[in-house]
Amino acid sequence: MLAILDMLLVGFAVGLTGALVPGPMLFATIEGSLKKGWRAGPEVVLGHALIELLICILIVLGLTSLIGDAEMSVISFVGGMVLVVFGLLTIIQSRNTSIDSGLSGGVLANPVSAGLLTSASNPYFWVWWLAAGSALVLKGLEIGIFAAVMFVVGHWMADLGWFTFVSTSLSKTRSFFSGTVYRSVLACCGLFLMGFGTWFALG
Repeated sequence: MLAILDMLLVGFAVGLTGALVPGPMLFATIEGSLKKGWRAGPEVVLGHALIELLICILIVLGLTSLIGDAEMSVISFVGGMVLVVFGLLTIIQSRNTSIDSGLSGGVLANPVSAGLLTSASNPYFWVWWLAAGSALVLKGLEIGIFAAVMFVVGHWMADLGWFTFVSTSLSKTRSFFSGTVYRSVLACCGLFLMGFGTWFALG
């Protein structure tokens, strides 16, 4: 029982350190929060968790061992370029939008889709899960399937707690954002995504 609780705490601690690092998911949360309010955080995490669930299933099945350096290079390039495109679209949309206009169209308009797509296209996400994440899940499996599940649950608890905090904080202050400030925030999010994606694609 103690080992299972340890895996829960490890999952939470590891998840929190990852969540606190600024990345595409954070900026998807910021954009969604200013449009949809506090619910954007949990919804972004839901999309993020869906793809993590798929990865955990692949880890249990042993399929991640088939991914080598060549495959990781392809993932880094393709994922990086997708983030560049997302960033460019965000900048373009920021020119003609307002905080009261409602969510704009496109796959990133829905926070769940945004959480799923920004995670799936983030090369760092894949590198982490194929290295540290898979090792920790397999460590949990040595104890038992429930221990591995607790690791993942702890990981999700950290994500949910942090991104809900971010979205709730922003939703309470959104009334202070003018149209110019809001468009500037979106443009900065877009620039970050483009820079982050370029770094991975060309790194």
